[in-house]
Amino acid sequence: MKKIGFLATALAVGMMISSGGALAAGDVAKGKKVFKKCKICHAVKKGKNKIGPSLFGVVGRKAATAKGFRFSKAMKKSKLTWDEATLDKYLKKPRKAVKGTRMVFPGLRSKKDRANVIAYLKTLK
Repeated sequence: MKKIGFLATALAVGMMISSGGALAAGDVAKGKKVFKKCKICHAVKKGKNKIGPSLFGVVGRKAATAKGFRFSKAMKKSKLTWDEATLDKYLKKPRKAVKGTRMVFPGLRSKKDRANVIAYLKTLK
């Protein structure tokens, strides 16, 4: 029985290493501060769109589905769901993640900043 438990643990660790590991848990307060760069274009209030769509409830939502916002064709065709991994990739380099997106923000280079922003976005429900 101990041998099976060890093998399962080793397999899980190996899978995390080969996949780049799970996203580090972010800090909500720090994420709110980093989000100041985003709030020029994005609101956090439900249904309030700006230049970009409201990010209220964005985590878990399908891309291009925020009501009342006109999304680019590229975003509509992306078929993304905004989970942690997708948000991390998009926030790193939006124009690379969704070619043709209208979002002009160059991205967040720091993995820590991205994890913190994602932690903050998860609170918006």
